[in-house]
Amino acid sequence: MMYDLSQAPQLMAALVPDLALMAGAMGLALFAAWRPVSDAHQRAVGRAALAVLVVVIGLVVRAAVSGGMASEGVIAVDGFRWAVDLVILLAALGTVAMGIEQHPREGVRHAEAHVLVLLAASGMMILAAARDLMVIFLGIEIMSVAVYALAGLNRRSARSAEASLKYFLLGAFATGFLLYGIALVYGATGETQLGAISDAIVGHSLGLDPMLLVGVGLLVIGFAFKVAAVPFHMWAPDVYDGAPAPVAAFMAAAVKAAAFATFLRVCYEGLYLVGMWREPVLWIALVTMVVGNLVALSQTNIKRLLAYSGIVHSGYLLVGAVAATALASTAFTFYMVGYTLATIGAFALIGALQPAGETDAPITAYEGLWTTRPWLAVGMSVYLLAFLGFPVFGGLGFLGKWYLLTAAIASPARLVVVAVVIVLTSVVSAGYYLPVIRAMFMKPRPDGAVEPEVTGPLTRAVLVTSVVLILVCGLMPSAVVGVASRSGFAPHPISAEFASPWAGVAP
Repeated sequence: MMYDLSQAPQLMAALVPDLALMAGAMGLALFAAWRPVSDAHQRAVGRAALAVLVVVIGLVVRAAVSGGMASEGVIAVDGFRWAVDLVILLAALGTVAMGIEQHPREGVRHAEAHVLVLLAASGMMILAAARDLMVIFLGIEIMSVAVYALAGLNRRSARSAEASLKYFLLGAFATGFLLYGIALVYGATGETQLGAISDAIVGHSLGLDPMLLVGVGLLVIGFAFKVAAVPFHMWAPDVYDGAPAPVAAFMAAAVKAAAFATFLRVCYEGLYLVGMWREPVLWIALVTMVVGNLVALSQTNIKRLLAYSGIVHSGYLLVGAVAATALASTAFTFYMVGYTLATIGAFALIGALQPAGETDAPITAYEGLWTTRPWLAVGMSVYLLAFLGFPVFGGLGFLGKWYLLTAAIASPARLVVVAVVIVLTSVVSAGYYLPVIRAMFMKPRPDGAVEPEVTGPLTRAVLVTSVVLILVCGLMPSAVVGVASRSGFAPHPISAEFASPWAGVAP
């Protein structure tokens, strides 16, 4: 395994946004440690973090528009990478904005919280760009270490400490599976770069090699944990429930986007011709959709409800990985934009309504919300309908699900039955989304209910922006469709010298 050092300048150019974010995070780490812990210092670091994120978003947009860099090598510079980067940075921007106002209410005044968000986002951007298994592992470690600390930010809360410990222990266990999988894939193919792995599989007829198949299975387990797919999902409800609302939003949106982007790239560019991974992943997707929905029906805590909702959406997105077409990767990008907006908005609202010092978020606290805070009730309804995939009022959520269904049906595997399961489980999900809306609009306010505090300007900006984008882009989706279309990428083409009966065979 040799790397061409002549490509180093080009590699550095491809990593400019990632390096800029890391440099900004390092500078803010020094700034955060410069002064004692205080609310004012936390806000100052948070505002600086917002500025860093805006600059990095500008660099990503510039790189996406200019193009001109080679797309081969260990770092991708295609439209898919830039689109996922924008989703990650959008989630980080909303997380920091929420955290500036909501962390002090939960007793979290450490300015380092915003630095951890930037570090985690930098790891996620590495994941979105990685075309090499070692680079993928590096990105996962940068992301995971920061997110482990974020989950336990509220050190005064036993629930938060429990969430952080569970996530760390299970995450370390899952990382072991991932690392063993990387080792076995390298042992079977002699390569870690995804394109070279695909060529080696064809050139040496390794499609049924036991070492490769075991390695691929371990990789699937590692990624399934990161996206909270059944049966590797048990950490998600506890962590989302115990973590501060902004951190839960970040984990539900950005971590999922980065992990899925990496999973799709590994499957499409490295393992496309190892057909035996598709059936297990398809079964994981089906079980995830069914189990997630059934358990969500019994939830009385809205954080845990959204955790199981996120598990269900992981099942939907796994179908895109199985479809393995350019249309499926495009559908993934479109779906993640709507899902990220709805997730960030929903958790921003949860944090705004949660009483100071409380970590519990019972659904009963939302009863009669329409009578006291009507605009918050409308906003939460839009987010829930987007998760449901309801037409018009669900905006981008409906179009994202429709796009994913189209990709499943149009794939060479003709996943018509799977598409039917997606529709049926979406209908079942109405059984836990609509009762929350009914509670807000049709039930009286409970006696002695604590009225929510007035939301701060940054939280209001997150709420309004997410609602407007979900609705407007749902009615006029051309801009998002254009970005998603340019982000689509097909499975890795096999080099001409590796002529094989496998080449061109549909999955």
